[in-house]
Amino acid sequence: MDGLDGLSNPFLDLEQGSRCQAYYIWIDGSGQGLRGKTKTLDAPTMDPAKLPVWNFDGSSTGQADGENSDVYLKPAAVFRDPFRRGNNILVMCETMTHEMKPHPTNYRHQCFENMKKCADEHPWFGIEQEYTMFDFTGRHPYGWPKNGYPGPQGPYYCGVGSDKVKGRKIVEAHYRCCMYAGIKIAGSNAEVMPSQWEYQVGPCEGISMGDHLWVSRWILSRVAEEFNVVVSFDPKPIPGDWNGAGCHTNISTLKMREEGGLSHIITAIEKMSKKHIEHIQSYDPSGGDDNKRRLTGLHETASIDKFNYGVAHRGASVRIPRQVDADGYGYFEDRRPSSNADPYAVTNRIVKTICLDE
Repeated sequence: MDGLDGLSNPFLDLEQGSRCQAYYIWIDGSGQGLRGKTKTLDAPTMDPAKLPVWNFDGSSTGQADGENSDVYLKPAAVFRDPFRRGNNILVMCETMTHEMKPHPTNYRHQCFENMKKCADEHPWFGIEQEYTMFDFTGRHPYGWPKNGYPGPQGPYYCGVGSDKVKGRKIVEAHYRCCMYAGIKIAGSNAEVMPSQWEYQVGPCEGISMGDHLWVSRWILSRVAEEFNVVVSFDPKPIPGDWNGAGCHTNISTLKMREEGGLSHIITAIEKMSKKHIEHIQSYDPSGGDDNKRRLTGLHETASIDKFNYGVAHRGASVRIPRQVDADGYGYFEDRRPSSNADPYAVTNRIVKTICLDE
Protein backbone atom coordinates (compact mmCIF):
# COMPACT_ATOMS: atom_id res chain seq x y z
CA MET A 1 0.00 0.00 0.00
CA ASP A 2 1.06 3.61 -0.52
CA GLY A 3 0.36 4.86 3.01
CA LEU A 4 -2.55 7.09 1.98
CA ASP A 5 -5.11 4.37 2.77
CA GLY A 6 -7.06 5.12 -0.39
CA LEU A 7 -7.12 8.91 0.03
CA SER A 8 -6.15 11.23 -2.83
CA ASN A 9 -2.57 12.41 -2.99
CA PRO A 10 -2.69 15.84 -1.27
CA PHE A 11 0.14 17.30 -3.35
CA LEU A 12 -1.23 16.82 -6.88
CA ASP A 13 -3.12 20.13 -6.82
CA LEU A 14 0.11 22.14 -6.56
CA GLU A 15 0.71 24.61 -9.37
CA GLN A 16 3.09 23.54 -12.16
CA GLY A 17 3.60 26.93 -13.73
CA SER A 18 4.05 26.85 -17.52
CA ARG A 19 5.77 23.48 -17.47
CA CYS A 20 4.15 20.08 -17.85
CA GLN A 21 4.91 16.41 -17.30
CA ALA A 22 5.16 14.00 -20.22
CA TYR A 23 4.95 10.30 -19.39
CA TYR A 24 6.85 8.36 -22.08
CA ILE A 25 5.46 4.82 -22.60
CA TRP A 26 7.11 1.96 -24.47
CA ILE A 27 6.81 -1.80 -25.00
CA ASP A 28 9.55 -3.80 -23.32
CA GLY A 29 11.51 -6.82 -24.52
CA SER A 30 8.76 -9.28 -23.61
CA GLY A 31 6.59 -7.85 -26.37
CA GLN A 32 3.70 -7.44 -23.94
CA GLY A 33 4.93 -5.49 -20.92
CA LEU A 34 4.68 -1.72 -20.76
CA ARG A 35 7.25 0.58 -19.18
CA GLY A 36 7.26 4.32 -18.69
CA LYS A 37 8.95 7.33 -17.12
CA THR A 38 8.34 11.04 -16.77
CA LYS A 39 10.03 13.97 -18.49
CA THR A 40 9.47 17.66 -17.72
CA LEU A 41 8.65 19.89 -20.70
CA ASP A 42 9.05 23.67 -20.66
CA ALA A 43 5.77 24.09 -22.54
CA PRO A 44 2.84 21.78 -23.30
CA THR A 45 2.29 20.21 -26.72
CA MET A 46 0.13 17.49 -28.25
CA ASP A 47 2.37 17.14 -31.31
CA PRO A 48 4.74 14.13 -31.08
CA ALA A 49 7.04 15.75 -33.66
CA LYS A 50 7.71 18.57 -31.18
CA LEU A 51 8.65 16.24 -28.35
CA PRO A 52 12.30 15.38 -27.69
CA VAL A 53 13.75 11.94 -28.32
CA TRP A 54 14.70 10.36 -24.99
CA ASN A 55 16.35 7.12 -23.90
CA PHE A 56 16.25 4.36 -21.29
CA ASP A 57 18.34 1.51 -19.94
CA GLY A 58 17.56 -1.36 -22.28
CA SER A 59 19.57 -3.82 -20.21
CA SER A 60 16.82 -3.55 -17.56
CA THR A 61 13.95 -4.24 -19.99
CA GLY A 62 15.37 -7.13 -22.05
CA GLN A 63 16.23 -4.85 -24.97
CA ALA A 64 20.01 -4.30 -24.74
CA ASP A 65 23.24 -5.54 -23.20
CA GLY A 66 24.89 -3.70 -20.34
CA GLU A 67 27.86 -2.75 -22.53
CA ASN A 68 25.62 -0.79 -24.91
CA SER A 69 22.47 -0.27 -22.91
CA ASP A 70 20.91 2.97 -24.17
CA VAL A 71 17.76 2.55 -26.28
CA TYR A 72 16.13 5.64 -27.74
CA LEU A 73 12.49 6.60 -27.30
CA LYS A 74 10.93 8.28 -30.33
CA PRO A 75 7.54 9.90 -29.57
CA ALA A 76 4.82 8.59 -31.87
CA ALA A 77 1.41 9.49 -30.41
CA VAL A 78 0.19 11.80 -27.64
CA PHE A 79 -2.81 11.55 -25.31
CA ARG A 80 -4.08 13.61 -22.37
CA ASP A 81 -3.01 12.29 -18.98
CA PRO A 82 -6.12 11.38 -16.92
CA PHE A 83 -4.09 10.94 -13.73
CA ARG A 84 -2.08 14.17 -13.61
CA ARG A 85 -4.58 16.07 -15.78
CA GLY A 86 -4.03 19.71 -16.70
CA ASN A 87 -1.56 20.05 -19.59
CA ASN A 88 0.20 16.81 -18.72
CA ILE A 89 0.40 14.11 -21.38
CA LEU A 90 0.96 10.43 -22.12
CA VAL A 91 3.37 9.72 -24.97
CA MET A 92 3.39 6.41 -26.84
CA CYS A 93 6.91 5.83 -28.15
CA GLU A 94 8.79 3.70 -30.64
CA THR A 95 12.03 2.09 -29.49
CA MET A 96 15.14 2.81 -31.58
CA THR A 97 18.68 1.44 -31.49
CA HIS A 98 21.74 3.58 -30.78
CA GLU A 99 21.94 4.07 -34.57
CA MET A 100 18.37 5.44 -34.56
CA LYS A 101 17.08 2.43 -36.46
CA PRO A 102 13.93 0.56 -35.36
CA HIS A 103 14.73 -1.75 -32.47
CA PRO A 104 14.05 -5.48 -33.11
CA THR A 105 11.18 -5.25 -30.61
CA ASN A 106 9.66 -2.26 -32.41
CA TYR A 107 6.72 -3.63 -34.42
CA ARG A 108 5.16 -0.23 -34.84
CA HIS A 109 7.65 0.92 -37.47
CA GLN A 110 6.88 -1.80 -40.02
CA CYS A 111 3.17 -1.50 -39.29
CA PHE A 112 3.32 2.24 -39.96
CA GLU A 113 5.15 1.73 -43.26
CA ASN A 114 2.64 -0.86 -44.47
CA MET A 115 -0.33 1.24 -43.39
CA LYS A 116 1.02 4.04 -45.59
CA LYS A 117 1.19 1.65 -48.56
CA CYS A 118 -2.49 0.78 -48.28
CA ALA A 119 -3.76 4.17 -47.08
CA ASP A 120 -6.05 4.48 -50.13
CA GLU A 121 -7.98 1.43 -48.91
CA HIS A 122 -8.69 3.13 -45.57
CA PRO A 123 -8.35 0.04 -43.34
CA TRP A 124 -10.41 0.37 -40.18
CA PHE A 125 -9.96 -1.75 -37.08
CA GLY A 126 -11.90 -2.27 -33.88
CA ILE A 127 -10.36 -4.44 -31.18
CA GLU A 128 -12.17 -6.20 -28.34
CA GLN A 129 -9.68 -6.36 -25.46
CA GLU A 130 -10.41 -9.04 -22.88
CA TYR A 131 -8.60 -9.18 -19.54
CA THR A 132 -8.85 -10.73 -16.08
CA MET A 133 -8.54 -9.09 -12.67
CA PHE A 134 -6.44 -10.66 -9.91
CA ASP A 135 -5.83 -9.62 -6.31
CA PHE A 136 -2.66 -7.75 -5.37
CA THR A 137 -0.60 -10.98 -5.45
CA GLY A 138 -1.36 -11.50 -9.13
CA ARG A 139 -2.21 -15.12 -8.38
CA HIS A 140 -5.79 -15.24 -7.08
CA PRO A 141 -8.67 -14.05 -9.31
CA TYR A 142 -10.23 -10.91 -7.89
CA GLY A 143 -13.39 -11.63 -5.94
CA TRP A 144 -13.17 -15.42 -6.24
CA PRO A 145 -13.67 -17.55 -3.10
CA LYS A 146 -10.46 -18.00 -1.14
CA ASN A 147 -11.03 -21.74 -1.06
CA GLY A 148 -12.56 -23.28 -4.16
CA TYR A 149 -14.19 -21.79 -7.24
CA PRO A 150 -17.23 -19.68 -8.10
CA GLY A 151 -20.26 -21.31 -9.70
CA PRO A 152 -20.06 -22.47 -13.33
CA GLN A 153 -20.01 -19.99 -16.19
CA GLY A 154 -23.38 -18.74 -17.34
CA PRO A 155 -24.71 -15.90 -15.15
CA TYR A 156 -21.64 -13.64 -15.31
CA TYR A 157 -21.63 -12.42 -18.94
CA CYS A 158 -23.05 -8.87 -18.98
CA GLY A 159 -24.36 -9.57 -15.48
CA VAL A 160 -25.35 -7.29 -12.64
CA GLY A 161 -25.20 -7.78 -8.87
CA SER A 162 -22.35 -8.41 -6.46
CA ASP A 163 -22.85 -12.18 -6.76
CA LYS A 164 -22.15 -12.01 -10.50
CA VAL A 165 -19.88 -9.02 -11.13
CA LYS A 166 -16.51 -8.15 -9.59
CA GLY A 167 -14.44 -5.04 -10.28
CA ARG A 168 -16.98 -2.73 -11.87
CA LYS A 169 -15.48 0.35 -10.18
CA ILE A 170 -12.21 -0.31 -12.00
CA VAL A 171 -14.04 -0.81 -15.28
CA GLU A 172 -15.95 2.46 -14.97
CA ALA A 173 -12.83 4.40 -13.91
CA HIS A 174 -10.89 2.99 -16.87
CA TYR A 175 -13.68 3.87 -19.31
CA ARG A 176 -13.83 7.48 -18.15
CA CYS A 177 -10.01 7.79 -18.13
CA CYS A 178 -9.88 6.59 -21.73
CA MET A 179 -12.51 9.12 -22.80
CA TYR A 180 -10.58 11.91 -21.07
CA ALA A 181 -7.29 10.81 -22.65
CA GLY A 182 -8.71 10.77 -26.18
CA ILE A 183 -8.69 6.99 -26.58
CA LYS A 184 -11.43 5.85 -28.98
CA ILE A 185 -13.02 3.52 -26.45
CA ALA A 186 -16.31 2.23 -27.83
CA GLY A 187 -17.82 0.09 -25.07
CA SER A 188 -17.29 -2.42 -22.27
CA ASN A 189 -18.95 -5.48 -20.74
CA ALA A 190 -18.49 -8.18 -18.15
CA GLU A 191 -17.28 -11.42 -19.74
CA VAL A 192 -18.19 -15.10 -19.46
CA MET A 193 -15.73 -15.92 -16.66
CA PRO A 194 -16.19 -14.06 -13.37
CA SER A 195 -13.67 -11.22 -12.87
CA GLN A 196 -13.05 -11.18 -16.62
CA TRP A 197 -14.00 -8.09 -18.60
CA GLU A 198 -13.81 -6.71 -22.10
CA TYR A 199 -13.62 -3.25 -23.58
CA GLN A 200 -13.64 -2.22 -27.21
CA VAL A 201 -11.48 0.37 -28.96
CA GLY A 202 -12.24 1.70 -32.42
CA PRO A 203 -12.94 2.17 -35.16
CA CYS A 204 -9.39 3.36 -35.70
CA GLU A 205 -7.79 3.79 -39.08
CA GLY A 206 -4.33 2.44 -39.81
CA ILE A 207 -1.55 2.85 -37.27
CA SER A 208 -3.78 4.59 -34.73
CA MET A 209 -5.32 1.25 -33.76
CA GLY A 210 -2.11 0.10 -32.13
CA ASP A 211 -1.45 3.46 -30.50
CA HIS A 212 -4.90 3.65 -28.93
CA LEU A 213 -4.98 0.04 -27.72
CA TRP A 214 -1.52 0.07 -26.14
CA VAL A 215 -2.20 3.29 -24.24
CA SER A 216 -5.61 2.00 -23.16
CA ARG A 217 -3.86 -1.04 -21.68
CA TRP A 218 -1.42 1.18 -19.81
CA ILE A 219 -4.31 3.25 -18.45
CA LEU A 220 -6.12 0.09 -17.33
CA SER A 221 -3.14 -1.21 -15.39
CA ARG A 222 -2.54 2.23 -13.92
CA VAL A 223 -6.18 2.52 -12.78
CA ALA A 224 -5.98 -0.96 -11.24
CA GLU A 225 -2.97 0.21 -9.19
CA GLU A 226 -5.28 2.60 -7.38
CA PHE A 227 -7.44 -0.35 -6.29
CA ASN A 228 -4.50 -2.63 -5.43
CA VAL A 229 -5.60 -4.99 -8.21
CA VAL A 230 -3.49 -6.68 -10.89
CA VAL A 231 -4.71 -6.86 -14.51
CA SER A 232 -3.74 -9.95 -16.49
CA PHE A 233 -3.77 -10.14 -20.28
CA ASP A 234 -2.89 -13.84 -20.22
CA PRO A 235 -4.97 -15.66 -22.87
CA LYS A 236 -5.79 -18.59 -20.57
CA PRO A 237 -5.38 -17.31 -17.00
CA ILE A 238 -7.36 -20.11 -15.33
CA PRO A 239 -6.93 -23.70 -16.59
CA GLY A 240 -9.95 -25.94 -16.97
CA ASP A 241 -13.56 -25.24 -17.90
CA TRP A 242 -13.17 -21.46 -17.98
CA ASN A 243 -13.11 -19.13 -20.97
CA GLY A 244 -9.80 -17.75 -22.13
CA ALA A 245 -9.17 -14.13 -23.13
CA GLY A 246 -8.79 -12.84 -26.65
CA CYS A 247 -8.28 -9.68 -28.61
CA HIS A 248 -10.88 -10.17 -31.33
CA THR A 249 -10.06 -7.85 -34.20
CA ASN A 250 -12.74 -6.36 -36.44
CA ILE A 251 -11.58 -5.34 -39.90
CA SER A 252 -12.90 -3.47 -42.90
CA THR A 253 -11.65 -1.55 -45.90
CA LEU A 254 -13.55 1.18 -47.73
CA LYS A 255 -14.80 -1.28 -50.36
CA MET A 256 -16.09 -3.63 -47.64
CA ARG A 257 -18.05 -0.80 -46.05
CA GLU A 258 -19.75 0.16 -49.31
CA GLU A 259 -22.76 -1.50 -50.95
CA GLY A 260 -21.82 -4.92 -52.24
CA GLY A 261 -18.86 -5.07 -49.87
CA LEU A 262 -19.59 -8.62 -48.72
CA SER A 263 -17.83 -10.01 -51.80
CA HIS A 264 -14.68 -8.08 -50.78
CA ILE A 265 -15.01 -9.46 -47.25
CA ILE A 266 -15.15 -13.03 -48.57
CA THR A 267 -12.12 -12.39 -50.79
CA ALA A 268 -10.15 -11.07 -47.82
CA ILE A 269 -11.11 -14.05 -45.66
CA GLU A 270 -10.05 -16.47 -48.38
CA LYS A 271 -6.68 -14.73 -48.55
CA MET A 272 -6.35 -15.11 -44.78
CA SER A 273 -7.15 -18.82 -44.99
CA LYS A 274 -3.97 -19.31 -47.04
CA LYS A 275 -1.84 -17.51 -44.44
CA HIS A 276 -3.23 -19.13 -41.28
CA ILE A 277 0.17 -20.13 -39.87
CA GLU A 278 1.67 -16.69 -40.48
CA HIS A 279 -1.26 -15.07 -38.71
CA ILE A 280 -1.08 -17.41 -35.72
CA GLN A 281 2.63 -16.60 -35.38
CA SER A 282 1.80 -12.87 -35.27
CA TYR A 283 -1.17 -13.15 -32.94
CA ASP A 284 0.66 -13.53 -29.62
CA PRO A 285 4.12 -12.45 -28.41
CA SER A 286 5.31 -16.08 -28.20
CA GLY A 287 4.80 -16.92 -31.87
CA GLY A 288 1.64 -18.90 -31.19
CA ASP A 289 2.62 -20.75 -28.01
CA ASP A 290 0.40 -18.61 -25.75
CA ASN A 291 -2.60 -19.12 -28.01
CA LYS A 292 -2.21 -22.90 -27.93
CA ARG A 293 -3.66 -22.84 -24.43
CA ARG A 294 -6.67 -20.84 -25.63
CA LEU A 295 -7.48 -21.89 -29.23
CA THR A 296 -8.60 -25.43 -28.45
CA GLY A 297 -11.94 -25.55 -30.28
CA LEU A 298 -13.71 -25.15 -26.93
CA HIS A 299 -14.98 -22.11 -24.99
CA GLU A 300 -16.00 -20.12 -28.09
CA THR A 301 -12.73 -20.65 -29.97
CA ALA A 302 -11.61 -22.39 -33.13
CA SER A 303 -8.78 -24.91 -33.11
CA ILE A 304 -5.36 -23.37 -33.59
CA ASP A 305 -4.57 -26.08 -36.17
CA LYS A 306 -7.20 -25.20 -38.74
CA PHE A 307 -8.88 -22.20 -40.35
CA ASN A 308 -12.61 -21.84 -40.77
CA TYR A 309 -15.16 -19.06 -41.03
CA GLY A 310 -18.89 -18.63 -40.80
CA VAL A 311 -21.78 -16.25 -40.25
CA ALA A 312 -22.43 -15.54 -36.56
CA HIS A 313 -20.15 -18.49 -35.69
CA ARG A 314 -18.22 -17.81 -32.48
CA GLY A 315 -16.39 -21.10 -32.73
CA ALA A 316 -14.81 -20.07 -36.04
CA SER A 317 -11.42 -18.50 -36.78
CA VAL A 318 -13.22 -15.65 -38.53
CA ARG A 319 -16.81 -14.56 -37.96
CA ILE A 320 -19.02 -12.58 -40.32
CA PRO A 321 -21.66 -10.82 -38.19
CA ARG A 322 -25.26 -11.73 -38.97
CA GLN A 323 -26.16 -8.10 -39.70
CA VAL A 324 -23.28 -7.78 -42.18
CA ASP A 325 -24.46 -10.89 -44.02
CA ALA A 326 -27.98 -9.45 -44.16
CA ASP A 327 -26.87 -5.98 -45.29
CA GLY A 328 -24.32 -7.24 -47.80
CA TYR A 329 -21.53 -4.97 -46.55
CA GLY A 330 -19.66 -3.98 -43.41
CA TYR A 331 -16.79 -5.74 -41.61
CA PHE A 332 -15.59 -9.11 -40.33
CA GLU A 333 -14.06 -10.34 -37.09
CA ASP A 334 -10.80 -12.27 -36.71
CA ARG A 335 -11.23 -14.17 -33.43
CA ARG A 336 -7.72 -15.64 -33.28
CA PRO A 337 -5.56 -12.86 -31.73
CA SER A 338 -4.77 -13.50 -28.06
CA SER A 339 -5.45 -11.00 -25.31
CA ASN A 340 -1.71 -10.27 -24.98
CA ALA A 341 -1.17 -9.78 -28.71
CA ASP A 342 0.70 -6.75 -30.01
CA PRO A 343 -1.91 -4.78 -32.01
CA TYR A 344 0.86 -3.40 -34.23
CA ALA A 345 1.85 -6.96 -35.19
CA VAL A 346 -1.78 -8.03 -35.60
CA THR A 347 -2.94 -5.17 -37.80
CA ASN A 348 0.31 -5.26 -39.78
CA ARG A 349 -0.15 -8.96 -40.56
CA ILE A 350 -3.76 -8.35 -41.58
CA VAL A 351 -3.02 -5.59 -44.09
CA LYS A 352 -0.05 -7.51 -45.48
CA THR A 353 -2.44 -10.37 -46.27
CA ILE A 354 -5.62 -8.64 -47.41
CA CYS A 355 -4.29 -5.37 -48.87
CA LEU A 356 -0.69 -5.97 -49.95
CA ASP A 357 -0.93 -9.64 -50.93
CA GLU A 358 2.18 -10.52 -48.95
